[in-house]
Amino acid sequence: MYSKFVKRGLDVIFSGIALLCFCPIILVLIAILMIANKYSAFFVQERPGKDGKIFKLVKFKTMTDKTDSDGNLLPDDKRLTKIGAFIRSTSLDELPQLWNVLKGDMSLIGPRPLLIQYLPLYSSEQARRHEVKPGITGWAQINGRNAITWKQKFEYDVWYVDNISFALDLKILWLTFKKVVARENINSATSATMEYFNGNN
Repeated sequence: MYSKFVKRGLDVIFSGIALLCFCPIILVLIAILMIANKYSAFFVQERPGKDGKIFKLVKFKTMTDKTDSDGNLLPDDKRLTKIGAFIRSTSLDELPQLWNVLKGDMSLIGPRPLLIQYLPLYSSEQARRHEVKPGITGWAQINGRNAITWKQKFEYDVWYVDNISFALDLKILWLTFKKVVARENINSATSATMEYFNGNN
């Protein structure tokens, strides 16, 4: 009942309210990033949502598009700007995803939407993370975020799918707030963001 009907209604209400409340901050960040990134404030990328349906994820742009001599993007830590590092550490880069939630691409709570190229690499169990809409935050985020392994992350995602409830979502929201304030687990142990998932072998 909750996951099929109530959850979507709460997503619409709270994402709409949040967009209105955060509007001044969003406008300021757009202005700052337009200057820092040479007229580019947003990062838009296709990601798989519920049942693997592709949608366009929107975040604030925290990295440059610098490439090496062969035209390949430089590593994340070489492209992360100073203002971008601050925005990521405060999780403000996630604010534009409230629009994705309002549109219905995402939920406030759910497994994080990952890269399309990961889809064929999941085991059948790991692929179950797509049985629900992806979220801005989720069970894996409050249990380690980028500081845990991919195996642990997927286990947390599937656990959420099997245990989704209003009480659990409230718990995740509260613990997310605490994590954001403490700025915990923003990066992995070996990367400025999170290492690429290369499969289970």
